[in-house]
Formats: sequence, structure tokens, C-alpha cells
Amino acid sequence: MKKNHVNWGRSSPLERILSAFLIRVKDAASYLIIPPKPHRCNGDEQRYPSKIGNYSKGLPHNELGEVELFAYQAFLTALNTGKPSDFEQIPLGGAVKLTDPQSAYAYELAGPDSHQITLEAPPSFSSAREASEMAELYWRALARDVPFAEYDTNPITQEAAADLSTYSDFGGPKVNGRVTTDTLFRGDKSGDVLGPFLSQFMWKDVPYGADTVVQQYRTTVPKDDHLTDYKEWLKIQNGMLPSTSNVFDTAKRYIRDGRGLSEYVHEDFPYMAVLNACLILLSYGPDALDQNNPYLQSLTQTGFSTFGAPHILDFTARAARAALEAAWFQKFLVHRRLRPEEFGGRVHNTKIGAAQYPIHEDLLSSRVLTEIDKQYGSFLLPVAYAEGCATHPAFPGGHASFASAGVTMLKAFFNESFVIPNPVQASADGLSLIPRGSLLNNW
Repeated sequence: MKKNHVNWGRSSPLERILSAFLIRVKDAASYLIIPPKPHRCNGDEQRYPSKIGNYSKGLPHNELGEVELFAYQAFLTALNTGKPSDFEQIPLGGAVKLTDPQSAYAYELAGPDSHQITLEAPPSFSSAREASEMAELYWRALARDVPFAEYDTNPITQEAAADLSTYSDFGGPKVNGRVTTDTLFRGDKSGDVLGPFLSQFMWKDVPYGADTVVQQYRTTVPKDDHLTDYKEWLKIQNGMLPSTSNVFDTAKRYIRDGRGLSEYVHEDFPYMAVLNACLILLSYGPDALDQNNPYLQSLTQTGFSTFGAPHILDFTARAARAALEAAWFQKFLVHRRLRPEEFGGRVHNTKIGAAQYPIHEDLLSSRVLTEIDKQYGSFLLPVAYAEGCATHPAFPGGHASFASAGVTMLKAFFNESFVIPNPVQASADGLSLIPRGSLLNNW
């Protein structure tokens, strides 16, 4: 080897360049041969000329909270053409802007294009499944201040479980055909009902370099609910700034109830939870790594930029943006699903006789609406944030998308059977952690 020449290892410079090119071409070709699949929505946009079943927050609305059709048509025109100039012509009802609809057109150069990924359509506006999902959200609002540790004994969560058990098409988990306080507000996958309501990764201290992050967060005070006044609700749907503001607790707390969890979601950055989980898992050493990690059996090497901490951390973070691109395509170009906050307006106007919307009787006759009206004097959905929901359609969920992508990365690099030592749960007041004995984690 000549002096000062770099040793390229097993490849010459030209061989390396050609190899890199061929790998990229082969990967791109593998996605090119995947046939396109149809993207199906629930049909509400075609079914209801007044667009009562679709997202429209931020656009101008009439007194019933129905979108002004000229504005919705301008919205559709921009989405159909994809021209930046057309997006600038969308009439807004106030100062709040739409959240990045043009990202629906973005290309991600790693993996399949986001437009090749399909989803099942969400429930339609008038369906029994939609009614049950809304009822669950109303109950979640009523139970927002119930500590997770008290779900088994609190009258609100007991009544919620009993009521949701009566719905003709409830999609959440059940035990012997009934919703229980152990399955209440949980996902429909088998692991979702194991362990406490939150993952250990939301409570455990997070190793952060030479420091440690204690997972106590700012939260709002009990009963700090918003958009239960119709005039304020309508104002927010038009994209105006709220008249009220959130009131914050003076103490930081571990997440111990729905209110604390909602404020965490309100302020987190996209991969914050999975980054914390990754750092916690890395702190447990080689035993927590997937047993197929090629360096675990090596006598002379450990992983670093490949199959080590930099590799794992990079992929955990990188997944978030790709997931959001795929989600935003579905949100704006396929489904444009109504937000629960918007649906609450349809429920309210139906219940007071101001309109007749085709809402399933399972919800209209539910005892949860009686309780909502009793506590708030309206049938609107109480929300945790003064400004209400974000200005992008409801389906698929943004947090659900990037969290799922991040968890998929964690499962690829770590041993899913690894048992997290010394499991904990937040106390009812959120000021301390309580040991959970030999509890298996549900991450």
C-alpha cells in the first residue's frame, strides 16, 4: 500500500461506490414492484353534503358549527391540486392556522412511500361503533381526575365500565363480554390489559448522560376542563384564540391520572416517550438487548455505530418523522375524519333540538350524556386544553403513529421478554412511586 493512501478494507473505492449504488437501486426496486392499493375512507364526506362528518376546525362555520361550504370547497381544491398557491387561498375563520397539510405530499426516501401504506377506514358518523367511541371519550373526560390506582374502586370508573358494556358495538377489550375497570380505556391488543395503566417507561427515572431525569411533570389542576360553553366552543371551531387559559398545579407530579397524561401529551416532543424508554432500556445493559444482536456473542467486539447505542437511538428518533408523513397523508388526503371535539357539537345540537343529526341511539340515550349535562350544563365534550384539539384531522392519531413506529424500533433492538426490575406505579397524588412487587411490565 502506498504511503498516505487510505485502506478501504475489503473493497476498492470504485467497488464501494458501485456497491452502494446497487444496494440503493435494489431497495428502491423492491418497493416499485409492490402494486398500489386502494385507500378507502368511511364515505362520510360524500354521504353528508353539509360535511357534518368531516374535520373542519379552523375554517369558518355557521351557528350550528357546520363548516361554510365555500371554505370547505377551497380546502378540498387545495388538497386536490397540491399547489402551495391554492393552500394560501383557503379561508380561515380566525387566527389559528391548519397544521402542515402539505406534508401529505412529502416523500420519504427510506422504506416504502407513505402513499403505499393503507389503513382500514374509521367508523362512519352514524355507526354504533362511532357512538361507542364517543361515549368512551365522554367517560374519559368525566374520569380525568380519577387516579389510575383507584380505577377499581372509584364510582366514576365503575359506572363507565358498566355503561360501556351495554353498547351494541364497543370495540375495546372485555372480560367475559363486559368492560371492567381493569380493561377500561385500554387498547384492544392482548398486551394492552397487562400491568398498570401506564408503562413502566412513563414512571421510571431516565438516565440522561451523567444526569438523571425524574419523570415528574407539570400538570393542570383538577376540574380544569374547557369548551363546555357553546359560544366558546363555536369560537374555537372557527380558529379563534381561547377566552380562557389552563390553570397549572404548583407541584410537579408523576403521571397518575388522565389529566396528567393529557398534559404530558400536550407538551411532549414527537419521540420523547420512546427516547426515554430507549435510554432506560440501554441502562440495563446487554441482557436487555435482542438476543440476535450480532455482537452479544463476540469475544472481541461490542456494538456502537452498528447495533449499539448510537444506532438504536438514531433509529428510534428517525422513525417519528416517517410515521408522521404517513399519518398526515391519511389525515388530509384520505379520511379527513371529524375530531371528537367537533362531534361533541353535533351531539349537543341534536340533544337540545337545534339540529337533527344521524347519531346512533346508543350514544343519544346513554347515561354518560345525562352526567355530562348535569356537570357542565351542555352536551359538549369537555376537553383538557383551553384551545381544544389540534388543527389537523382526527385519523390516524399523530401520537399513536409516531409512538407505534418508535416502539417497533425498540422491539427490533431489545429483548421483548426482558423483565424490567423493580416495577413501580405512581401514588394517587403523583408525588411518589410505589413498588409493584414482581409485576411483569407491559411495554
